[in-house]
Amino acid sequence: MQEQAAHLAGRFLSLTLGRELFALGIDSVREILDYTEVTRIPQAPPYMRGVVNVRGAAVPVMDLAQKLGLGQVTQTINTRIVIMEVVRDGAVSMVGLLADSVKEVLEIDPAAITPPPAMSDSADAACLRGIANHEGRFILMLDGNRIFATDATYDLGSMLETAGLDAPAA
Repeated sequence: MQEQAAHLAGRFLSLTLGRELFALGIDSVREILDYTEVTRIPQAPPYMRGVVNVRGAAVPVMDLAQKLGLGQVTQTINTRIVIMEVVRDGAVSMVGLLADSVKEVLEIDPAAITPPPAMSDSADAACLRGIANHEGRFILMLDGNRIFATDATYDLGSMLETAGLDAPAA
């Protein structure tokens, strides 16, 4: 198991938000879905698009572009929902994020990831794990647990449980 985790440490799923290229550690990605209708939850923050049905379970979906201040993901033929496993307070749960497109799995040496520039103290800036230069292009490396580490994400999960639409545990 430890050997597999070490092997996955340098593998990242690349995705686009607008014209920017981002990447997430593949070890936290559970599956990638074609865009499907998202059911809006009243009183959720604008970046929380709502929930999708994943094999009978309601999974909260976040618009990653909107969360990061890059506008909104617009539905196209390339739009995807990346279902991830995230850990908060020791519990693992599934959440989804909207991306303009999903590209490929990249092999990037973790030592080649430089810390992000200290440009902001905002919580959104804390979502960056670092920046990698891959084949002459900068890739913004995201930390999946930090992206979803907002009370609004988990408040939506609580709302689902209250409504009897249990948010799935991993």
